[in-house]
Amino acid sequence: MAAKMSKFGGRSSGNGHTEMNQNTAAKKAEKVVILDAGAQYGKVIDRRVRELQVDTDFLPLETPASVIQKNKYKAIIISGGPGSVNDVNPVWCDPHIFKLGLPILGICYGHQLMNKIFCGEVEKKSSREDGQFEISIDSSSVLFRGLSSKQEVLLTHGDTVTEVAPGFRVTGKSGNLIAAIDDEPKKLYGVQFHPEVDLTKCGIQIFKNFLFEVAGCTGNFTMQCRIQSCIDEIKKRCGSSKILSLVSGGVDSTVCTALLSKALGGSSVYAVHIDNGFMRKDESKQVVESLAKIGLKLTVINASHTFYNSKTQLSSNEMDNPVKKWYSRTLNNTCEPEEKRKIIGDTFIQVANEAIKDLKLDPKTTMLAQGTLRPDLIESGSIIASSKADAIKTHHNDTELVRTLREEGKVIEPLRDFHKDEVRELGVQLGLPRDIVSRHPFPGPGLAIRVICGEAPYNKDDYADTKVILTTIVNYSQSLSKPHTSLIGIRNATSVEEQQFMKEFSEKNNVATTLLPIKTVGVQGDCRTYSYVVALSSDEKVNYEDLMKLAKLIPRICHNVNRVVYAFGGRIKHPITDITLTYLSTGVLEIIKEADYLARKILRESGQMKSLSQMPVVLIPVHFDRDPINRVPPCQRSVVIRTFITNDFMTGVAATIGKDIPENVILEMVKEIQKISGISRVLYDLTSKPPGTTEWE
Repeated sequence: MAAKMSKFGGRSSGNGHTEMNQNTAAKKAEKVVILDAGAQYGKVIDRRVRELQVDTDFLPLETPASVIQKNKYKAIIISGGPGSVNDVNPVWCDPHIFKLGLPILGICYGHQLMNKIFCGEVEKKSSREDGQFEISIDSSSVLFRGLSSKQEVLLTHGDTVTEVAPGFRVTGKSGNLIAAIDDEPKKLYGVQFHPEVDLTKCGIQIFKNFLFEVAGCTGNFTMQCRIQSCIDEIKKRCGSSKILSLVSGGVDSTVCTALLSKALGGSSVYAVHIDNGFMRKDESKQVVESLAKIGLKLTVINASHTFYNSKTQLSSNEMDNPVKKWYSRTLNNTCEPEEKRKIIGDTFIQVANEAIKDLKLDPKTTMLAQGTLRPDLIESGSIIASSKADAIKTHHNDTELVRTLREEGKVIEPLRDFHKDEVRELGVQLGLPRDIVSRHPFPGPGLAIRVICGEAPYNKDDYADTKVILTTIVNYSQSLSKPHTSLIGIRNATSVEEQQFMKEFSEKNNVATTLLPIKTVGVQGDCRTYSYVVALSSDEKVNYEDLMKLAKLIPRICHNVNRVVYAFGGRIKHPITDITLTYLSTGVLEIIKEADYLARKILRESGQMKSLSQMPVVLIPVHFDRDPINRVPPCQRSVVIRTFITNDFMTGVAATIGKDIPENVILEMVKEIQKISGISRVLYDLTSKPPGTTEWE
């Protein structure tokens, strides 16, 4: 049964390891230090810097100035973070770093912190900015050299600089809010937005300006250096150990296994595919066939029954009982998303342990390999990625059980410092076919986290007020003649241009907003949020680009809204006050498998697969179009198509219908999915990330 790895293309040296065609005796690379304030995008910063061939160290925000001086860094970057500089005990840096004479770039929280340290003012505003917005910049600043005066950037914050510190000047504005400052003589720069993410269109140029124009870096740290570092670390960590590599069939686990084989030789690596029962229709069969074409033979374990009935031990930290532990429900009776993820992650480990026994391997000298990427660790709030980041969602490869095994030295994750597109590049360099490395990602928990389970509707004290605000937004023009409290709040939270858009939108369109009594995960201001979904609907044809603008605006006004969807099938006439009881039953799983299969089949046959980075298909426990007077109980569910366009998978946008993907392709999906028994409506997710994560839970 033992699966031995074949060689994955590329040039091989006499000892079976890939030649990287590099000068390993290259001069010591210059370095920039990134001080971590807990940002979700903190590790994206050093990825951007490394792309520009400048090496980085990622250190805690409170790192002493003496350490920074000793290491002879070329510059300092202070990341964003979930905290506020006005907290009672804010996270703080050593103020002496500003006396080292090094160029410093503060991003988001780092920008506010710098302004505060130099006696400027930072305040919490009634309006939030969570998404992509246009700002005005002063291109006379070295940081913005070569850029046009208007820039599309990602903003995600509640606090803002309200009074610039002495010696600084304003170099960027987002409406009436300060978006950038600098003190060029001291080489100090602050930006409220995130230049490290794809949603900031000219972010790379900003980093180039800072690294090369301001800091004087030359750029001598190449991708080949990183690959060789990975191979060296694998050899050092693994030694003569055998490796059980979990292979889902996706790019991450496949590249991970190929890299391990290059470093250790094929006889040391055992590739195992675990079918957890939540795979796509015929997915496991296709995985085995596709990987066999490149010489990778898998040991396949069908563990559907095990996962379906599995449970795990959960724990929480409380003031009175800091070590409280209890067992979860079985997975097929669990509604809580975090519980589902933890159960699945821990069950993978249990099944892997059984596989080690079946393969006659020695548990004491066998290591577990995972294709864990940096975004997984960031979103899970792993200390490996950041000591301060908020946990957005627990990834199956970063549960407490996995963390314990890491501490024991039993886990090898050679891709943990890489992002998705970097892994794809690495896969190509290892000789893997492009159709393997370019596959759409599919989460380890599979369709289990694409079924929103529920026993009761989600409607908090703010439910009624939120509905009023949403109605005011889509009827903004009419609301102007009848001013009331919600209108005042909307005005305070939006710019004049945004108010004009709402006015024109409401004059042209007759759109209904329906607040759905379910919650999904999101990230706002570097913090995890779990809150409402808003459905837009209309009996008339609505301009999709206008819908996208509205979807960006709604979470900015309603901070308790994570996600905005468009419901096909005409105007929703009745409010949704309850949900269809939903667990991960076999019947429910068959529905989501069929919907996912049809949507992907249409996307593939239309030739549009490459236009999207990912397309989750989600089942939600919402039954529309029930007459509340007749009290028909909910029994159907609805499907959401979630298109996503991104490079780094840390941020991204939904595909605009008619622009990024043809309307007829989406309508064909809607038509075919609607034929599935038990489907109420098909919806389209309009949400960017942030505020909504790629997956719904």
